[in-house]
Amino acid sequence: MKTFLSAWWERVRTSYWFVPGLMALGAMALSIGVVHADEVVNERWLRHASWASWIWMGGAAGARQVLATIAGSTITVAGVVFSITIVALSLASSQFGPRLLRSFMGDRLTQTVLGTFIATFLYCLMVLRTIRGTEDSGFVPHISVTLGLMLAVASVFLLIVFIHHVCASILADNLVARVAEEMRDGIDRVFPDRIGEEEMPTATSLPEGFEQDALAVASEKSGFVQAVDGDALVEFATERNLVLRILRRPGEFVAEESPLAEVWPAREVDDEVAAAVRAAFYLGRHRTPTQDVEYCFDQLAEVAARALSPGINDPFTAMTCVEWLGVGLIRVASRATPSRHRCGEVGRLRVVAYQSDFAGLADAAFNAIRQYGCGSASVVLRMLEVIARIAPHTRREEDRKTLARHAEAIRADGIARMLNDADKAEIEGRFRAAAAALARAGEALERRAAGRANCEIHRG
Repeated sequence: MKTFLSAWWERVRTSYWFVPGLMALGAMALSIGVVHADEVVNERWLRHASWASWIWMGGAAGARQVLATIAGSTITVAGVVFSITIVALSLASSQFGPRLLRSFMGDRLTQTVLGTFIATFLYCLMVLRTIRGTEDSGFVPHISVTLGLMLAVASVFLLIVFIHHVCASILADNLVARVAEEMRDGIDRVFPDRIGEEEMPTATSLPEGFEQDALAVASEKSGFVQAVDGDALVEFATERNLVLRILRRPGEFVAEESPLAEVWPAREVDDEVAAAVRAAFYLGRHRTPTQDVEYCFDQLAEVAARALSPGINDPFTAMTCVEWLGVGLIRVASRATPSRHRCGEVGRLRVVAYQSDFAGLADAAFNAIRQYGCGSASVVLRMLEVIARIAPHTRREEDRKTLARHAEAIRADGIARMLNDADKAEIEGRFRAAAAALARAGEALERRAAGRANCEIHRG
């Protein structure tokens, strides 16, 4: 259930209708409540109150004119806000990639500004319908009109903030930093917050004969895997005494009739089991960072690749992306890799999950940028610098080997594309520095392993 709510909230959070819709409903409820307060409060008491100078005390015709003016102007400005947002989205899509639109659509300030203008418009309309009579007699909701004026003033200030926010949000550095912040949150969700621990040992192995006697459950529709409810699968597998191996990771595209998971033993698989397995996979039209931490790495790599295209030719944005990708890889390298095995009770394996690892994230971070940016000496040098920066934070030998593999590939592609001997020499020098950092990291890993072995001997 928690996984379903997370996936649902991600869809709602990145929509333009949710926050403005809530604010519109709130404005309608507020108008009813404030008008009721106006009916209860005596007008004569308002005139003699100490704060009466702040209350609008005009007649019915004046109240109608004020509210109509506010309503007409706010709905007009709401259209302007929407137009500015669409222009910003179009610019970001053409320059940075369409997948970054989700980040813009999830911007809370933009949603709040649009919702404020719509809410002010609806509030004024709802209050306007309650004004009765002429200038000399009838019902005039003085407090409600005053609140409408306050909402109009707040809307003007929000418009100023919104214009500044849009200008700042389309700056390349701010956009990259926003995606990097989302990447950091994704890493915190997927990887445990324990620094320096080694990979958790597997609880147990697959049952004997699993490969021969397991039955695959196929998907009934196509789409990207947005989330997998592992807790529900463990609970169901424990209840039915099953063992499941997940075949699709979050972020992977699944075609109709493609296998989602293998269930053992096959004789226990019926329509109920197949339906429960399918219900644990949430499929959608696009990838989301809810459980797919690699998606954020791909977003930054896409921005870098577009910046390196001949039409844009912006290596500085690409280097900024490389720096933030390095920060993400440092965060992953410094943390424990969760075990793929999930147990329902002590010693009983129930689910084998598909777990992201450092190697896959490093491939997402470096491969595309290396392929598109190997002709730019500055980008090649920056990638080698980042690898040297990540090396001291590695806690696993396989992570160090992954970095060494990428350093070799970056060096080879960079030297092959460089025409200037000085650039080749500089790339060679940065590669040697990265190799030296990786060698020192390997020595540190060996000393740490030797220390653990000595502790185990003394403990024995």
